[in-house]
Amino acid sequence: VQLQASGGGLVQPGGSLRLSCAASGSIGSINTMGWSRQAPGNQRELIALISSAGATNYADSVKGRFTISRDNAKNTTYLQMNSLKPEDTGVYYCRLVTTRNMYWGQGTLVTVSS
Repeated sequence: VQLQASGGGLVQPGGSLRLSCAASGSIGSINTMGWSRQAPGNQRELIALISSAGATNYADSVKGRFTISRDNAKNTTYLQMNSLKPEDTGVYYCRLVTTRNMYWGQGTLVTVSS
């Protein structure tokens, strides 16, 4: 199983970005996809999760601003990030948890700066 994340970049405060993460390989029908981020000097933080049934969970730091979704037919998860703040800057990693294992994508850099 491999995860390919994309969509990062430079955005001004208050702006929006949409991240995508596509999983390839056999991931099964029961799994959870999610996003974590790691700011410089900080530990990796889990910020959003979505189950294969569509149940979602968010960290307080992004609740109300970020929306996670998924397309099961494409084995892809998305993270819509609105009202971005400088403290949202970091490397964003997608994560997949199946019944057998946990997988991480390679990370995509998001920089929020004027």
